[in-house]
Amino acid sequence: MRAGPSQEEIRRHNLGALLRHVHLGGPTSRAELTSRMGLNRSTIMALTADLTAAGLVREELPRQTRRAGRPSLVVRPESAKVYVFAFDVGVDRMVAARVGLGGVILDRRQVERRREPFSVEEEIGRLAGFARQMLRKTREDTVCVGIGAAFAGGVARADGVVRFGPNLDAYDLPFGEELGRRLGLGLPVAVGNDANLGALAEQSRGLGVGCRDLIYLHGDVGIGGGVIVGGQLLGGHQGYGGEVGHMVINPGGRPCGCGSKGCWEAEVGERALLELAGRFGKKTGREAVRAVVDAADMGDAQAQEALRRVGDWLGLGVANLVNLFNPEIVVFGGMLRDLYLGAAAQVRSRIATDALPASREHLRLRTSALGDDATLMGAAELAFSHVLADPLEALARVSS
Repeated sequence: MRAGPSQEEIRRHNLGALLRHVHLGGPTSRAELTSRMGLNRSTIMALTADLTAAGLVREELPRQTRRAGRPSLVVRPESAKVYVFAFDVGVDRMVAARVGLGGVILDRRQVERRREPFSVEEEIGRLAGFARQMLRKTREDTVCVGIGAAFAGGVARADGVVRFGPNLDAYDLPFGEELGRRLGLGLPVAVGNDANLGALAEQSRGLGVGCRDLIYLHGDVGIGGGVIVGGQLLGGHQGYGGEVGHMVINPGGRPCGCGSKGCWEAEVGERALLELAGRFGKKTGREAVRAVVDAADMGDAQAQEALRRVGDWLGLGVANLVNLFNPEIVVFGGMLRDLYLGAAAQVRSRIATDALPASREHLRLRTSALGDDATLMGAAELAFSHVLADPLEALARVSS
């Protein structure tokens, strides 16, 4: 029989749980922490004292109180002192940010990228340069506790290598290893698929807080998906789970960048919409998609028909996912935010036709609360995961 957890293991777990409450929920009183964690006041006081001594949180009097008697101290994350670097690599843009404990974006850099094959030398070099610029602006009493990156492609769980990213022409790319080498901070770079990380961000900080069954759909040129079931992200055997954009919904349909035909992203992606609207080759990206939606709103018949057809395929794909996973909420992010808003009636109509009545009964369809930063914030949460799991040990490792 396995022995129960030791007192030290319990303490480490409770330190992580308390820090997670403050990191995700913001400033929280000791009294609230006592209630939420089910621990006594003296234990909460001891845990907060340890985290304060480590420089991860600080305690202060509440700014306002309506209760009689001695007010409960408020525990705040040390957002300005403890931070991670987060990177987001999409088809049309790259973002680098310094994100403080508590999810506060302290500094950021962003650059548009050309639709060319991903360049290790140029683009990873540029991201590392952004980080160095931000480092020069940090105070000496700050500490970086992690590095996370979101990439628009399939990422192997074992080593963080981007195995396939057809929309960036990136294959077998050791992105994390190379970025870590160029940063020179002595910290590993945790890399994840952008849609998977967007799902985690929406669950922890966005529309999905408290939701255990959620699907986040991210549109760039193609479509990615992050599926959370029972509170856990479905990553698959090697980490490639959630590639919903390559679910074939129209056999023999439009060619897809992956080499197949009739994939969901081929029928719903940017190119399909622009071709049907008679606008392909003029402009690309989010502005081009928004222009089609705006034109449809203004009565452009071709734009309206394009949205109707693409919206029908979008709804069919969502109906399939609803039947498979029975989510409580489906969140549309990236380019799909605009597409869904322009074709919501068609999407809902298709779901009403093709999704099982019991599965769609309580379904909510929403656009991302985190906007264009959903995947970036997911990368930040990935970077914070080690310090939230074992705060003092993780801090000791980065401080040594």
